[in-house]
Amino acid sequence: MESQRTFLFIGLMLVSFLLFQEWNNDYNTPKADPSATTQTLKATSPESDDYVPASSDSALPGSATVAKRSVIEITTDVFKVKIDTKGGDIVEADLLQFEETKGSKTPYMLLGEFDGKQYFSQSGLIGLNGPDASANGRPTYHTEQKSYRLVGDELRVPLQFTDSNGVNFTKTYVFKKGQYDVGLEYKVNNTTSTPIQVQLYTQVKRTVQEKGSLVDQNYLGAAYGTDNEKYEKYSFSDMADKNLNKSTLGGYVAFIQHYFVSAWVPSQEQNNTLYSLITKSNAAIIGAKAEALNIQPGTEQTLSATYYMGPKESDALEAIHPNLDLTVDYGWLWFISQPLFVLLKWLHSILGNWGVAIIAITIIVKTLMYPLTKAQYTSMAKMRALQPKMAALKEKFGDDRQKFGQATMEMYRKEKVNPMGGCFPILLQMPIFLALFYVFLESTELRHAEFVFWLTDLSAKDPYYILPILFGASMFITQKLQPMTVTDPMQQKMMTFMPVIFSVFFLWFPSGLVLYWLVSNLISIVQMLIIYRGMEKKGIKVRG
Repeated sequence: MESQRTFLFIGLMLVSFLLFQEWNNDYNTPKADPSATTQTLKATSPESDDYVPASSDSALPGSATVAKRSVIEITTDVFKVKIDTKGGDIVEADLLQFEETKGSKTPYMLLGEFDGKQYFSQSGLIGLNGPDASANGRPTYHTEQKSYRLVGDELRVPLQFTDSNGVNFTKTYVFKKGQYDVGLEYKVNNTTSTPIQVQLYTQVKRTVQEKGSLVDQNYLGAAYGTDNEKYEKYSFSDMADKNLNKSTLGGYVAFIQHYFVSAWVPSQEQNNTLYSLITKSNAAIIGAKAEALNIQPGTEQTLSATYYMGPKESDALEAIHPNLDLTVDYGWLWFISQPLFVLLKWLHSILGNWGVAIIAITIIVKTLMYPLTKAQYTSMAKMRALQPKMAALKEKFGDDRQKFGQATMEMYRKEKVNPMGGCFPILLQMPIFLALFYVFLESTELRHAEFVFWLTDLSAKDPYYILPILFGASMFITQKLQPMTVTDPMQQKMMTFMPVIFSVFFLWFPSGLVLYWLVSNLISIVQMLIIYRGMEKKGIKVRG
């Protein structure tokens, strides 16, 4: 069937377009409408950094004032963190185990102020007696030291504040060795003679991002999980259209970017309200409010939450919340991607090099799919062997398409040939290719991972475009080895340009993914030669 190769070409082009579109997806939406703050959650002040959600018993939050920033510094084995004493927010976080750019030796700044944009983690106590809901603005905490350093397995950083009524508030951050999750403990000591009410809120604030460059458009935006929804993206445009307002038992909120995530996980034993808004100063906020807590006179209560700021490491995320690992977004093929990633990590633990591990997993995948590959090439070869009979039928029936079609199908039946046999196997393999694409795209372990020679970062494009060129050459060789079933000159010309088109597609792909496709093509060439040699020994003419 002459259309078989055209069908394959269209299918491959479609998959490549989908891959390219995923690599350049438009989840990063244009700048949101600054007027899109609504109803129950509003900014306390358009010009202030101190945005506080409304308390449960109030439609409006307390006002806020701007204070001169004073920060304390915390250093652990994985973090360098700055906390603003005004409100006790985390306003800067450097990840010491990750470089900003390959070879820069500058730690990657996850939270902070850069290029006129802000990315902060905020938390506080609102409610009738919450210090963050005070008309005087957010509290200024006091600490015994201006800097702290982790020695041992745990570091506790207490921030102290006493309100005008004498209620003592201790906001403590708990850092642990080797961990990217930070504990938050709010200890409230009601020293007064009357009950008080407080309500914990935790939120992440990030300046709304413009659409990024053409090749750097992984999802950048918010996400959340509830007791009914394990993982839902909530983009900047979603926030602009409608404020999130969901009540759930437990849950989490997060901001996601390529390779990294920051997330608040409130208490999972109580109902929380998940919310979002975009402020007039163009800051996107997603957060969680706990239930109001009444504290009796002369008693002490502790409220807690966990904040994660670090790489998308599935095990670490799942340890904090059973669904938080879904922020490592493998897309709709997650059920294939996850076991493939487990296999890739296991291979790396043995081989010690991510590039070699990619080659190994390619060999394994291609070996397992060999029966499909054999069926594909066998069908294509049989179709090639039928070309003389097909030409005879064309000459016999001329322009009578109906009789020609009936005779063709009868010939296929007698020869036991499935005209779509060369298409279905490759289509069945596409989910594997797409799943591996997600693995290479989302795996933090591949960020700045070296292979050999010039390939010093498998998550970035090949700087010299050597792999895409080699891939195009391997595709050209594959094309020449395959039995040609297309006789139409235009279709032949389209097939000839396929290697060039695919090479152009792959110029901007991460080199780890191109490495996989190149090795896959080389293995396919070897498998093809083995299959065709076996068929020729049986007297089936394959080429020429």
